Amino acid sequence: MRFVKGHGTENDFVILHDPDGALDLTREAVARLCDRRAGIGADGVLRVVRTKAAGVDGDIDTAGAEWFMDYRNADGSIAEMCGNGIRVFGRYLVASGLAAPGEWDVATRGGPKRVTLGPSGDVSVDMGPPALLGPGEASLAGEVFQGRRVSMGNPHLACRVDGPVAALDLSRAPGFDPVVFPDGVNVEFFRAVGERHLEMRVFERGSGETRSCGTGTVAAVAAAAAETGSEALPEGVWTVDVPGGRVTVTLDDGTSHLKGPAVLVAEGETCRDWL
Repeated sequence: MRFVKGHGTENDFVILHDPDGALDLTREAVARLCDRRAGIGADGVLRVVRTKAAGVDGDIDTAGAEWFMDYRNADGSIAEMCGNGIRVFGRYLVASGLAAPGEWDVATRGGPKRVTLGPSGDVSVDMGPPALLGPGEASLAGEVFQGRRVSMGNPHLACRVDGPVAALDLSRAPGFDPVVFPDGVNVEFFRAVGERHLEMRVFERGSGETRSCGTGTVAAVAAAAAETGSEALPEGVWTVDVPGGRVTVTLDDGTSHLKGPAVLVAEGETCRDWL
């Protein structure tokens, strides 16, 4: 199995080129690939498959996109969207000659996403409008944090904290109401450190704490922006610092854009009998 390793603000992925949908990518295989001690190591797997071979036509809106991002969490579970992953996915398509620099859609389980990138540099993606779903709460080390439920195609609970996010213990999963989040949830803890400037850490369902979460940064910005009390989220550019680096989130025209680095670092091949 050929693979490429890449990351977006140190949210890292194993990329599998499978244009014809021939790989039997089981949950167990994904977990072994993502194992940081006995495998390649990653927060998730990006399977690069042509939309017509992915078997998703009729199930989701693909908008005629040529390529489908089949994203799996580190535990092998399927996720609807990944903001850092889709930027790395776009960089891989261009670097591999499968797409030209410019703007085009990538199909995901969260719907089509418009990616914009040049031959090098940062990658931007239209993440769609954040959906604010009301209040929620998470618990961590015996403390309860109030937050906002946000959908970015996948579920989020973004909680403001008063102190530095580095002080939080995310070695264990935050508690949440499984009735409210029957499919699990990504929990973000954010703090304002300046005008439209946040710092954030995240515990992702199926992966644990990661160095960054693209959809999570947008969810945190949406939660912070909603504190103004206006019916519509105020437009503007936000900076979000995560342990793995920095991204920008722009709210405008009823949608959101995520921009940040997407880096390909290595390529190789798994041993024949390993999986």
